[in-house]
Amino acid sequence: MSGRSVRASSGWSIHAALLICAAIVLVPVIWTVAAGFRTQISLLMGEVTFSPVLFNFHEVLFSKTSEFLVNYRNSIIVGVASTLLCVGAATLAAFSLNRTRWRRWVVQVFLAWTLIFHMIPPVALASAWFTMLRSVGLENSFTGLILAHATLNLPMAIWLMSVFVREVPKELEEAALMDGATTPVLLWNVVLPVIAPGLAATSVLTFVFSWNEFAVSLALTMKQTATVPVAIAKFAQEFEIQYTQMAASAGLAMLPALIVMLFAQRYIVKGLTQGAVK
Repeated sequence: MSGRSVRASSGWSIHAALLICAAIVLVPVIWTVAAGFRTQISLLMGEVTFSPVLFNFHEVLFSKTSEFLVNYRNSIIVGVASTLLCVGAATLAAFSLNRTRWRRWVVQVFLAWTLIFHMIPPVALASAWFTMLRSVGLENSFTGLILAHATLNLPMAIWLMSVFVREVPKELEEAALMDGATTPVLLWNVVLPVIAPGLAATSVLTFVFSWNEFAVSLALTMKQTATVPVAIAKFAQEFEIQYTQMAASAGLAMLPALIVMLFAQRYIVKGLTQGAVK
């Protein structure tokens, strides 16, 4: 077999593997979205062909008993606010760890602790956080939930931002300092423009993780502050599981992440690959 044939065969194998991986990811998503356009009877009977209906989306969005739009608003508020807080704190932490004179072991211990904290299941922290927030009057509040989400995503954000800050040429910072720039000016006018793609990538990932977080949101919220994942879980009731309405709400829940990924795709790819090739 010639080298050209081997390369062609290898190319087909790679494409086939990619198609299989894409199918594994996309088929459940497509099935879920399609289930939102089916009746409960059609879904439970396993019919292959069906006539699409909009009843489930109407019930989820506009029925008198549904509060899904309120839950949607809650998730947007918590997601945006926790992302701003988390990424802001992570950027300052990354700059401090990489540009100030910390002892090396201090930086290593700090990063190791963030990694260990990130490995703790969120549900293990929920009860302790609920008790802490109740003691300061922040139970069932956006403030408490925003702080919890920011805390959960902070380790990941610190690790990502540390990589991006580390890649900023020190010559740029030294030149700014020689021109008399203070640390805030240096950070705002020199560092942030350079790490903008990484900042965008970290922000998108943080927002998506906040949007999808369930265990802590379930423990820290009630009817007025419940988020989208908590609202979706309520379709599984004691005597009935409203599969089609759950599927419709899950399809609607995908929209913010898809929109953010669509508009920020270029920055995400550039940010996540920054530093891989010099």
